[in-house]
Amino acid sequence: MKLKKLLALILALAMVLSLAACGSSSSSDTTTTDDTEDTSVAADTTEDTSAAADADATSGDVDYSDLNVGIFWYAFSDTFLSTVRSSLDETLDAAGITYTDYDGNSNQTTQNESITTALTNGCNLLLVNLVESGSEDAAQKIIEEAAGYDVDVYFFNRTIEADGNEGALLNAYDNVAFLGTDAPEAGHMQGEMIGNYLVENYDSIDLNGDGVISYAMFKGQEGNAEAIYRTQYAVEDANAILTEAGYAELEYFDANNSDKYQVDTNGAWSASAATEYMQTNLSQYSEANGNMIELVICNNDDMAAGAVQALQAAGYNNGEGTTTIPVFGVDATDTAKELIANGYMVGTVAQSNTGYAYGLKFLIDQAVSGAVPTEATAALAADASEYTFTLADGIDSKVYMAYSAYTGE
Repeated sequence: MKLKKLLALILALAMVLSLAACGSSSSSDTTTTDDTEDTSVAADTTEDTSAAADADATSGDVDYSDLNVGIFWYAFSDTFLSTVRSSLDETLDAAGITYTDYDGNSNQTTQNESITTALTNGCNLLLVNLVESGSEDAAQKIIEEAAGYDVDVYFFNRTIEADGNEGALLNAYDNVAFLGTDAPEAGHMQGEMIGNYLVENYDSIDLNGDGVISYAMFKGQEGNAEAIYRTQYAVEDANAILTEAGYAELEYFDANNSDKYQVDTNGAWSASAATEYMQTNLSQYSEANGNMIELVICNNDDMAAGAVQALQAAGYNNGEGTTTIPVFGVDATDTAKELIANGYMVGTVAQSNTGYAYGLKFLIDQAVSGAVPTEATAALAADASEYTFTLADGIDSKVYMAYSAYTGE
């Protein structure tokens, strides 16, 4: 039963019985499935979790006693999302909200089965981090199954619509909304960061002095809107800054690779994939051969950390006395921040784990109070907090959280 209808029923019964509504809340009920996917960079959940205190301020007298939230993650093993999960769990625990975390383990079928089980067992609000990012078929199946139980679905972080087809689902169903980031923004921000850094340090980066910077690009996943835009705009925007300053455009290190990127074939955005690629690259491209890779651009910080690992094994990016190849990522994980602090990596683009926790808790409160998804997203976009949320153009049920650049300064 949808929460707003359940609330209406409770109020009606209260009027008949002339009883005051009670405000008790239940304790959280979490499922903590062990990670089954091996990653080179362990999930670090030590980031700031102050969202718990922030979100608690939005709770007021909200009654969570009839709430049972199912939270479905694409993979517990994802480094950044593990920090989101930690922050969200702490936030919901502080509010006394009943919830269960489910590990999709990078498998859409596994996630679908978990959702069916949760709905059957009385889950009445879904938060879904879709495994198959950008798959309208996968998202539609979840939306319609939830609608059969009169349950709202709040997707987050991983897009549910194909690139160029935004609004196909979000404008077609009234039980769904999305909280995420504006996919092109991270690419634009990373490209600007890279372009400015190259202009300021060009001579030291151009190792062979040929007037062209040779770069490697590591893409997290095919078909993922975030990966597509990060791969595209990181290079395009950097090139715009370079050419305006009178320098040549970036040149992909392998002339035989028409894609101009190397992708994690498992779609896991993993450190191990970047490490393996970079090790192979460095066996053929080196300062001795006059064709050294002079810049590394990565779709996320796990892949950036993997690239740094391979560079360090080859004698680079080890601090004072060694040549540092500039490496850029996205996410601002604790691992990336440490690498930047030590001078082994240049910069990253931050999306806030605590911001996600705050935003999702805000949407939960709106749902419990009887708001439909479009009302909930409008309220979040209008909310005044330390986080910036904005509605997507033409899609009232889609709200974005802003990125920010991070270089450790």
